[in-house]
Amino acid sequence: MGMEEVLRRYLQALESGRYENLLELFSADAVVKSPLYGTVKAADFYRNLLNITDRSTITLLNLFVSSTESNVAAAQFRYQWVLRNNMPVDFECVDVFEFTDRGEIQQLTIIYDTCQARPLFERVY
Repeated sequence: MGMEEVLRRYLQALESGRYENLLELFSADAVVKSPLYGTVKAADFYRNLLNITDRSTITLLNLFVSSTESNVAAAQFRYQWVLRNNMPVDFECVDVFEFTDRGEIQQLTIIYDTCQARPLFERVY
């Protein structure tokens, strides 16, 4: 599976909240670097995220796949996130993916302005 396909599957799994579908895209030792959670194992990150999420809608804006031989790609999207306490958070973000040679996500770095999300996140988490 190519990097672009992995990114599309990732965004679909994230939007639908399917933990198993998310984790099958990651290597066993993968990490997520998040502005709200810090650096954590992917399995822990998605367990925590989905636990506080009621629903989400993702609007893909752009996909970027490295034209060099590196294993890096990125997705820019609008994330409309509704927390379990029914609080909506809406922001644009860029997720930067680093892949293993086998095509699994090894590291995900999430980039976005947390000024709206952090206060709501802190109330729930």
